[in-house]
Amino acid sequence: MSARIPLLKTAHAQNIFTLFCDMQNIILDTPILKNIFIHKQGGNMLDAISLEILNILQEKARIPNVEVSRQVGLAPSAVLERIRKMEKQGVIDGYEVRLNPERFNCGQVAFVHIRTNAALCDQVGLQLARIPEIQEIHFVSGSDCFLIKIRSSDTTSLGQLLQEKITVIEGVLSTSTETVLSTVKETSRIPIPQAI
Repeated sequence: MSARIPLLKTAHAQNIFTLFCDMQNIILDTPILKNIFIHKQGGNMLDAISLEILNILQEKARIPNVEVSRQVGLAPSAVLERIRKMEKQGVIDGYEVRLNPERFNCGQVAFVHIRTNAALCDQVGLQLARIPEIQEIHFVSGSDCFLIKIRSSDTTSLGQLLQEKITVIEGVLSTSTETVLSTVKETSRIPIPQAI
């Protein structure tokens, strides 16, 4: 007759169980016990199954819940509950559709270093955020204030964007542009630590 392992729902209970196992010098090498271990990231407690669910969702966000449950070995309702909990905790920040930029005549990618007046840096950032062609805005160290990523149709439209929308912003002192010739990798996926 095999002993049943109780479901440990709280971090306190899991800590007690881990301490007990350490005291008993038990080697935890079964799938059931592996899932009890918790990975703490940014204040959120994520176990091996939650990390696996996140990996699956990053690969294909529109995957049916039933398929996720099949892959992780949980009931669909349990998977849905975990996903909703991670959404509520801010672990899952949202879902986006990735469009093919070529289909929308936005194949030209450029990175632009923007030097600003230090007193107007925040205002410049807000103005840049209103420009739809700018995909990313990063406040960076060094002599420049911002590093931005732009998508446009070609170098002509890129030049117009710089002249008509960016360099005219009050507080922008100078720009330095690097155009992308080809892209080896572009992703918004976050590397998730390997589960135990």
